[in-house]
Amino acid sequence: MSEPKKQERDYSNEVSELLPEVNALAEAGVIQDALDKIYVLEKQTRNAADIPSTRTLANRAIAICYEAKQYELLNATFQTLTKKHGQMKGVIQSMVEDSMPWVEQMEGETRMEFVKMLREVTEGRIFLETPRARLTLTMARHEESLGTKEGLEKASELLSELQVETYSSMERREKTDFILEQMRLLAAVGDWSRVKVGSRKINQAFLKEEANEDLKLRYYDLMIRYSLQMDEYLEVCKHYYAIRDTPSVKSDDEKSRLALENIVYFIVLAPFDNEQSDMINRLNVDPALVKLELHSHLIKSFITPELMRWPNLVDYYGETLRKTPVFAPISSSESSDGKGEQRWEELHKRVIEHNIRIIALYYTRIHIKRLTQLLDLTPQEMEDVLCRLVVDKTVYARIDRPAGIVNFKAPKTSEDVMNDFSSDMAKLLGLVEKTWMSMNAALAAKA
Repeated sequence: MSEPKKQERDYSNEVSELLPEVNALAEAGVIQDALDKIYVLEKQTRNAADIPSTRTLANRAIAICYEAKQYELLNATFQTLTKKHGQMKGVIQSMVEDSMPWVEQMEGETRMEFVKMLREVTEGRIFLETPRARLTLTMARHEESLGTKEGLEKASELLSELQVETYSSMERREKTDFILEQMRLLAAVGDWSRVKVGSRKINQAFLKEEANEDLKLRYYDLMIRYSLQMDEYLEVCKHYYAIRDTPSVKSDDEKSRLALENIVYFIVLAPFDNEQSDMINRLNVDPALVKLELHSHLIKSFITPELMRWPNLVDYYGETLRKTPVFAPISSSESSDGKGEQRWEELHKRVIEHNIRIIALYYTRIHIKRLTQLLDLTPQEMEDVLCRLVVDKTVYARIDRPAGIVNFKAPKTSEDVMNDFSSDMAKLLGLVEKTWMSMNAALAAKA
């Protein structure tokens, strides 16, 4: 394609005279003769850089083939016109944009051949990046519809080649829709690392706009699937918070209730840290939680500084929790991803970790035998959990195996000793001054 040049002549009159003749030939079924006449004048308009006339002739040439349903000739004509020496950018762009609606009117292999031809035409042309992306999406959906693993992988590969976030000619909403479709197909083939990469391309502030609510729900549904795959329970909880904050979910009591229930399940499954502690305490004062009595009690159990007995928790909550998709066994029809047993074990771990934190709060030293009784664990299981909490710096603990004692009191550093000394001296001097003032007051009263 040559550089733009100044128009040398206007062929609009010649084009107006030729079109009725061409149309008559097309109606008579003499398609090739009609195309030959267009090619003769098209060459002259192209050499004269008459973009409007060339565009009109080129569009009419492909329209004649389409109207005659001669799709092989349509593909050949399209490629012939776009590959002409010195063909102008505006002409090619107009041909592609005008022919895009035809894709939806075609069926089967004819449609896919036409799409492939258009993708070849648009390849490498930046000014056609948006039509190319739409054509690629059409082809990806076709491959996915085949219902085979190979088709799904090919569909994911096709869409992943597009870097739509860099397309300046594409609207923001359409870009987001493309990225979400890329993420969905990547999740379908199990490429979770690229799903995470794709999620970083989406502006979450844009999703908060009311007009983009459907995109927001699709995004967080994908992020929940990703976080569940990675066992990132606190992130799952955050995603459900975002879904619950959506107007359509807020207005639907059933959807809002389901979102809140999932928030409860995943906040108690999340390992303890400052963020988890803050979220669970804020959730505890949520007015909507009062309506869910069982879930409210479960949250209170984790924020109350008291020990929880696992057998008691199973008796009270087990039947309800095991019927949910989050904790359902693999054999259950409620199981969504086959990880119910794993999460049930994780809940047991969270209960044990909660109990250890409470014990460390009330005890400075405790016998191992007594600690295992309180935790309902064997000595080895207790030691494994305790070591993990120490490594995570959740609690301080040292095990004296010969004595059979666990020490929860951390030794003071030199800075702590000096701070305590400074505090004690300040208190002592304060008492001395107060005593001296009282003595002076007593002496003054006697004088």
